[in-house]
Amino acid sequence: MINIPRMLGGRYEVGELIGRGGMAQVHLGYDTRLSRTVAIKVLRSDLITDQTFVARFRREAQSAAGLNHPSIVAVYDTGEERVEGDAGQEISLPYIVMEYVKGRTVSELLKNGDALPINEAVQIAIGILSALEYSHREGIVHRDIKPGNIMLTHDGKVKVMDFGIARALTDSSATMTQTNSVVGTAQYLSPEQARGEVVDSRSDLYSAGCLLYELLTGRPPFRGDSAVAVAYQHVSEPPAPPMSVAPDIPEAIDRVVMKSLAKKREDRYQRAIDMRADLLLALRGGRVNAPASDTWSTQILTAQNSAAPTQVAAPVTQTTLTQTGTTPAVAPPKKNNTVFIVLSILLLTLAGAGLIWALWSSNSSGEVTEPATISVPDLEGTNQVSARQRLEEAGLTFALGDPQEDKTIPEGQFVSSDPAFGTKVKKGSSVTVSFSSGPGKVSVPDLTGGKFTQDTAKAELEKLGLKVGRVDIKDVPGNAKDAVTDTSPAAGQLVERGSSVNIVVASGNIVIDSAAINTHVINQPEDVAKAYLRDTLKISSFTVEKVENPDITAGLVFNMEPLPGTVPYDTTVTLWIAKEPAREPDNPAPTPPGAPKDDSANNGDGNQNPGSNVGENPNSNNPNPPDQNSARRN
Repeated sequence: MINIPRMLGGRYEVGELIGRGGMAQVHLGYDTRLSRTVAIKVLRSDLITDQTFVARFRREAQSAAGLNHPSIVAVYDTGEERVEGDAGQEISLPYIVMEYVKGRTVSELLKNGDALPINEAVQIAIGILSALEYSHREGIVHRDIKPGNIMLTHDGKVKVMDFGIARALTDSSATMTQTNSVVGTAQYLSPEQARGEVVDSRSDLYSAGCLLYELLTGRPPFRGDSAVAVAYQHVSEPPAPPMSVAPDIPEAIDRVVMKSLAKKREDRYQRAIDMRADLLLALRGGRVNAPASDTWSTQILTAQNSAAPTQVAAPVTQTTLTQTGTTPAVAPPKKNNTVFIVLSILLLTLAGAGLIWALWSSNSSGEVTEPATISVPDLEGTNQVSARQRLEEAGLTFALGDPQEDKTIPEGQFVSSDPAFGTKVKKGSSVTVSFSSGPGKVSVPDLTGGKFTQDTAKAELEKLGLKVGRVDIKDVPGNAKDAVTDTSPAAGQLVERGSSVNIVVASGNIVIDSAAINTHVINQPEDVAKAYLRDTLKISSFTVEKVENPDITAGLVFNMEPLPGTVPYDTTVTLWIAKEPAREPDNPAPTPPGAPKDDSANNGDGNQNPGSNVGENPNSNNPNPPDQNSARRN
């Protein structure tokens, strides 16, 4: 086994193992020159002498290094380090320095077989298609789009990775390998890959359609007992429409998926941008450029029925599957394949007999020795470093699980393991260990706008693991008594679970300020006065009295009720507005002889009648307004 140096290229510190695949393993790293965290991908030690894998690894670096897109994991650097092999010889260890992405793969989202919400599934597919659109424009076909190669960051961004089997569009050799197998993963393999034909950008779109199918339904479009069975279905059988698996899927999205899974390349979307545009239209309820889903089943049945009965196709053969996810090339089977079936059964029988003989001969006593079992050790109180060390000392393999929120266990400390402490497992088994992320953070909810009272706000906060801190009562216009009007921290801010949130509740009153009224209401037109009262004090109810007042310009407010002070928030405001006095005629008619004189302006004792004042005549319909200067005096 080759030990990976702690420093690569004189600048990259190699840290803990954070991922492992069929061709390589990924370590957390640190770029000492640029002072940033990176991911370092190195070829597996057991494959380092295999020139096929070394060439593939180098091709990944070349393919991805030229791609600069927000939905593609960036490659910063690549190189080879000279290390000492098991036999003492010097070996070249290739490595790739990549962007470190915090998040999880789509395969982790789908591991329980549950479908994602439709909008979320489509958004993931749109992100993948955005990356493919760019890589295809740069002349690179990915050839292995699958859940394990798609990452989602903590803020929901899509990152496409692993261009280890990518090829240039112009590379005519991008077809079967010399072992008659095609590169790809069975569940997401395009028909042309299964047949060992040259792939192009439309092959990636087929794989993206398979992935979208699984995101929407929780299962891939084809399943079988072996990679050959699955590959055969990709070539010759129509998939069940997604709507038949999950009836809540909109028809427009169902059409897009089925078009992307067409057997013939010319029937699929020709460009990633076209499929992406149709998905966006489907999300908005628009019409998509895809036929009805049953079109594809009809075409396949018609093609099968019209085939000549004597037509012979190459048989499905199973070849060696490599750890990179390669699957065998397949072709549609011929109708008369009895001979091949008999030969296959015969070969399987001989292989089974050989295996039994090998097991029997390898054990001189005639008994198969059971592998040694050991107990999972107690990891309580450990961090990643000590937990890994304790597991490796016990003969087990450490695997890092997802962080778990915990109020009592400090961040970075052991929380749980799978299998759990004390479980008997085979030596060398993998144990997934999860560590505490602390109490976790939660977004402060929006409790304002009069939707919550003090009690309902408390219940809402407690639901999220928060609690009510200080409660302040304030005069807030437009809000009933006990309505929550503000929080601290404000809505949307992230706080630790268990934190206190201070709230402000309305008193149910408002304060009318004398100076503000004299400035913005008195001696102002009616509409200006009302606008100020609506906007500032949230007054919505008014009454208006128009009164003759020779001292005030007509149309202006000269008084208001209630007077300045504290009043209920939903009070009704009365405004007194001056109107033009009634004009006397220029030539009054002479008083007829003997007619009584008009003494309305005199009460008979020489004094002016107080009833002649506006608003004081008991027979007048106008109310008696307060002193016009009372608001200004106050």
